[in-house]
Amino acid sequence: MKLSERSRSDDARAKDFKPLKIMDERGRSCVLEALPNAILTVSREGAVEDANAAAESFFELGKPLLIGQKLERLLPFGSPLLTLIEHVRDRGAAINEYKVDLGRPGQEGDRRVDVHCAPLSEAEGLVLVVLQERTIADKIDRQLSHRGAVRSVSGLASMLAHEIKNPLSGIRGAAQLLETGLSDADRALTQLICEETDRIVRLVDRMEVFSDARPLKRERVNIHSVLDHVKRVAQTGFARRIRFVENYDPSLPPVYANRDQLIQAFLNLVKNAAEAVGDDAVDGEIELSTAFRPGVSLRALGARSPVGLPLEFCVRDNGPGVPDDIAAHLFDPFVTTKSSGTGLGLALVAKIINDHGGIVECESLPRRTTFRILMPMYRAKASGKPAPGEEGRS
Repeated sequence: MKLSERSRSDDARAKDFKPLKIMDERGRSCVLEALPNAILTVSREGAVEDANAAAESFFELGKPLLIGQKLERLLPFGSPLLTLIEHVRDRGAAINEYKVDLGRPGQEGDRRVDVHCAPLSEAEGLVLVVLQERTIADKIDRQLSHRGAVRSVSGLASMLAHEIKNPLSGIRGAAQLLETGLSDADRALTQLICEETDRIVRLVDRMEVFSDARPLKRERVNIHSVLDHVKRVAQTGFARRIRFVENYDPSLPPVYANRDQLIQAFLNLVKNAAEAVGDDAVDGEIELSTAFRPGVSLRALGARSPVGLPLEFCVRDNGPGVPDDIAAHLFDPFVTTKSSGTGLGLALVAKIINDHGGIVECESLPRRTTFRILMPMYRAKASGKPAPGEEGRS
């Protein structure tokens, strides 16, 4: 075939060629609606021209009210997002910004987001804005930090138990021997030595719990029976002046766990809540709640696939809240707001929940502090053995 004939043949095929239409307008709209990130387009005048379902949820406005609204009215005064949009228009290029605060006065909690802004070529001045909330990512980062802290204190506990308890027993024995030949005034000093030695031993005993690496003995546990037991213990002792509120999901499936360890974890949380409320509070209240929350999953270290955490258990109090300077380190060992506290109670809670494959998180506001535990649900395989991470109500 001659070159000219080949060229005419190629031209004919090019005219007959029709590009494959992968997705129509309706398909693209469905994709945008399904995306978990808030997506909206902003006109040159600063008004919202379009938004997806996630944007409706983010701004807590339905699409009919959201579209046409000036973006500056939806954001705090002087929001950096407005400046980013202007930079995109001026440069004609996309911009990414991380951990932008979009919180508004009166809203609970932080609204930190990662922002992607890009110009749209279809319409002059139109800017695409994608908002990805940082809340969940930051929580997972904190969980990994908590687990690292637990592993660190586990090694420290093993060392302390071996290196400290033996010398302490010798010190105590020597003090008791000296006591027989001393006056009453000097005997008070040896008694003080014994008391302080015993106190250090008790502290080391508590830390030894962190170094216990034996496999958990688990069974199917009704979480409501655990919470009822914890409530009865609290009401007969440290929380007898505090009102308890129960908000349970009665259809919640059982959790595959060690019952005694769960009781210990929730006792620590309820005791922490009672101490935060205080004995003098006239309206002191602790709420215990359970719920089924599908959609949250976590990939454990060394696991081949992420495990769902649909079981949510909360301990909520109306105390003054956690100080901002320790909130991010609340589950680390030796971090406490109490003058006489050891800072090991919440660290032990983190260890127990982590050993069960779950996560624990604290969200604190004045008169509304919530300790939230998310745990996996286990269902039996055909062999009768528990299968972790299989979600669904039984």
